[in-house]
Amino acid sequence: MTGAIARPTGEADAGVPSAESLIAKAKAMIPVLRERARACALGNDVPKETVAEMKEAGFFRILQPKRYGGYEMHPNVFFDVQKALAEGCMSTGWIYGVLGCHPYELALFHDEAQKEVWGEDPDMLVSSTYQPVGKVEKVEGGFYLSGRWGFSSGSTHCGWVLLGAINFDTDGGPPDMRTFLLPRSDYQVIEGTWDVFGLQGTGSFDILVERVFVPEHRTHRAADGFACNNPGQEANTGPLYRMPWAQLFTRSVSSAAFGGARNAINAAIEIMQSRISTNTGKASKADPNLHAAIARAIAETSEMDLTHRATFNELMDYAERNEPIPMERRALFAYQSASVVRRLADLVDDMVKLLGGRAVYMSSPILQPWLDLHAARAHVANDPANRTGDVVGTMLGEPPAFTFI
Repeated sequence: MTGAIARPTGEADAGVPSAESLIAKAKAMIPVLRERARACALGNDVPKETVAEMKEAGFFRILQPKRYGGYEMHPNVFFDVQKALAEGCMSTGWIYGVLGCHPYELALFHDEAQKEVWGEDPDMLVSSTYQPVGKVEKVEGGFYLSGRWGFSSGSTHCGWVLLGAINFDTDGGPPDMRTFLLPRSDYQVIEGTWDVFGLQGTGSFDILVERVFVPEHRTHRAADGFACNNPGQEANTGPLYRMPWAQLFTRSVSSAAFGGARNAINAAIEIMQSRISTNTGKASKADPNLHAAIARAIAETSEMDLTHRATFNELMDYAERNEPIPMERRALFAYQSASVVRRLADLVDDMVKLLGGRAVYMSSPILQPWLDLHAARAHVANDPANRTGDVVGTMLGEPPAFTFI
């Protein structure tokens, strides 16, 4: 979509590329990503050369602190890059969104953890799975962690992982949800555990941890992320890191859908131009119902995209003024993010229904983005039903029941 990219977060630094150049690089990758999409899906992982190209382009540095070679840019730049990559291949856009947002969360960790990850290699990538399924044992100086987690997208390309787990040993206090940061030597990536109908190329394999020690500084409390009072903010003082972490992450797993929907719209137009029904002899390009479905998809995708941009401009305005974001706004933004994938999948459904047998072949250009959109619906962050109560409750002055907002 066209329009203002973002307001800048500060003066440009020498060596930091412009937002426009980064987005242009991402758009230039669309044709080659389309060429690789089939192999990406069959291989159940994004090709290594694609990840290397994204690194070389500087995409993973967009939300990374300047102190470690990052660009510390407005989130809308990050999301514009993600949407472009996903237009070429939604699996690629998905892992970029997930791996590319982790520098933001890592910037909220204690600075000692940041040094361990980026001190020698500022291009180090970190995967994640936030399922709170790990076993936590609190000990002096940190925790022992063990368990098996699913859905770690892009994990084969990473040297560290972020894992969700709950610490129940809180001296009588409420359970303490945390993210634990582990180096590659402390966990196994169980390849072959990602056999799905869509987003096959995300390589979202299982992670296995067999009772390893995680020091306190390599943990991030969910309560700190919610309160926007994180240890990493002592070193990373820019306004970017004053936003709620959840607002950034939830959009990272819904925004690839914009690229997938654009890919599907383009595919529908391509099929429409040449398809003539062998049964009725009617041309699809003369079908008013198909025209209506395509027009609706274009319009509603644009509307959701504009809402997305406005959301992060508003969040950054609060951050730059160092003012708390009203809870009802946070709840509404989380609901809007959770609604995107399902709305876009429904719009693509309406087009696929009108494209006949041409749409069901594996070689059809609309099939993969259609499958990818439906697979993306399964992520817990993309279920709007989890968010409806808090939209209304916070308007009435009640605290949110689901604090990942």
